Amino acid sequence: MKYKKIGDILILDNSYLGNDFEELSIKHNVKTIMKIDHIQGTKREPVYKILFGEETETVNKENGCLFKLDLSKVMWSKGNNNERLRIAKLVNDGETVIDMFAGIGYFSIPIGVHANASEIISIEINPNSYNFLCENIRLNKLNNVTPILGDCKIETPKFKADRIIMGYVKTTHHYLNVAINSLNEGGIIHYHETVPEKLINTRPIERIISQANGRDVELLKINKIKKYAPGVEHVVVDARIY
Repeated sequence: MKYKKIGDILILDNSYLGNDFEELSIKHNVKTIMKIDHIQGTKREPVYKILFGEETETVNKENGCLFKLDLSKVMWSKGNNNERLRIAKLVNDGETVIDMFAGIGYFSIPIGVHANASEIISIEINPNSYNFLCENIRLNKLNNVTPILGDCKIETPKFKADRIIMGYVKTTHHYLNVAINSLNEGGIIHYHETVPEKLINTRPIERIISQANGRDVELLKINKIKKYAPGVEHVVVDARIY
């Protein structure tokens, strides 16, 4: 059986056909069992079914951080936990960071907890995710995270940063020009994309270069996150823009 435990909620894989939900709830010490069919739209909202219990709000602990969320309203990608901590450890003291597509604080909260950034500007378009982002800033007692409710294309150009995180994989390349224009000289961009395996070493970096407006681009790393689909990888490209 494939499953994810998020706080005290169990998410079953869609292929699970059993109905022993009460037994599973006791075994895994959870209050609710759900299936999430898919995540839809630019606001990344789940299409779900509750199989056992009623409550869909929980608090998940990961990498020493607390994340409050409602799994009927916002997404949670458990497979990205190593990447979230990796980015936090890369942030240098005093940096200004923009977290585009911030969600409930997937990247912003670990940076706030584990790094010493001057400011983390967290932009999120989904009001539900934004409300949990604000709650998680309070929950983790952070004072250097600035939450912004709005569209990244509109809000990002209002700021300049030393590091920009683009932790979204669908149509993210359409935001590259906006992100790069807001990046200080010598700053670093972390660009997420789903890409066919045969194009991993070419397409993502070519997309960054094409939107750099003539600025020099240095490829630092291509990091594989997880399989997205057969023959398709979720990757993140670390690139320095001069």
